[in-house]
Amino acid sequence: MPNAKMPAALILAGSRPGPPDPVGLAENAAHKSLVLIHGKTMLARVVTALRRAGIEKIAVSASDPLVIGAARALDCEIVPSASGPSASVAAGFEQLGAPMLVTTSDHALLSPQWISDFVTDAPGEADVAVLLARRELVSAALPGSRRTYLRFADGQWSGCNLFLLATPRAAAAIDTWKLVEAERKRPWRIAARLGLRMLAGYVLGRLTLASAIAGLGRRIGVEARLVPARDGLAAVDVDKPADLADVRAIIAARRAE
Repeated sequence: MPNAKMPAALILAGSRPGPPDPVGLAENAAHKSLVLIHGKTMLARVVTALRRAGIEKIAVSASDPLVIGAARALDCEIVPSASGPSASVAAGFEQLGAPMLVTTSDHALLSPQWISDFVTDAPGEADVAVLLARRELVSAALPGSRRTYLRFADGQWSGCNLFLLATPRAAAAIDTWKLVEAERKRPWRIAARLGLRMLAGYVLGRLTLASAIAGLGRRIGVEARLVPARDGLAAVDVDKPADLADVRAIIAARRAE
C-alpha cells in the first residue's frame, strides 16, 4: 500500500480466561496493559507509536474498567472485547471498517517506523497482510530470545502482532484467524487445511510460509500476503516476565542514547 492513507488501528487489550497473566501478576498490576515501563504503560506506548506513525483513529478492545479508563484518557475509542481475539477483531472491524491495522497492547517496543514500513510493504492487491520476522533477524536483534517459530521451506518465522485488514473482503479472514492462532504451534495442521497437495508440500519440506498464507487466503476468497519484517525486534512482545526484562533493557538503552 505505498503512499496510501494510514489505516485506523485496533489494539487488542482484552483479558484471557484462566489464571492471572504472569506479567501483570509479577508486576502487581491490575492488567498487563497497565504495566509501567520507564513511567509509561505498555498501552500508552502502543498508542504513542501508532499516533507517531500518522494513525489518527485508534480503538482499544478491552473489558477491564481500568484499561477502558486508560484508553479513554489516551483519546481512543472503545470496542468491548468479545469471547476471543478473532471475535474482538470482528467487532473492531465492524466499528472501524477497512483499512484497519490490528496490534496488541503488549507490543511495548512497537515503532512508528515498523508501522509505516508494514503499510508500505503490504502488496496493493492484498486484502489481508501479516507481518512476520525471520528467526535469524530476531536472533540478531535480541540474542537468546525465546519465541515461537513456524518452520517452513522458506525458513523459520515468528509473528509480529501486526495485521492489516486492507479491504472489506478481509472480514472473511477473521474466522480463519482464530484457526491459525489456535494452531500456531502446530503448522502441519494449518497446512492440512490447505488440502492434500499443500500438506504434502509441507511434509516434504517444500511449502513456503508465503505460499501457505496465500493458499489459505484463496480457500476463503481473499488475497492474503506475508510481509517480512525489516527489524527482528518487531517479533518481541511481552508474554512473560523475562520478555518484560528484555524490553525494559532495550528501552533503557535507547533512552541512554
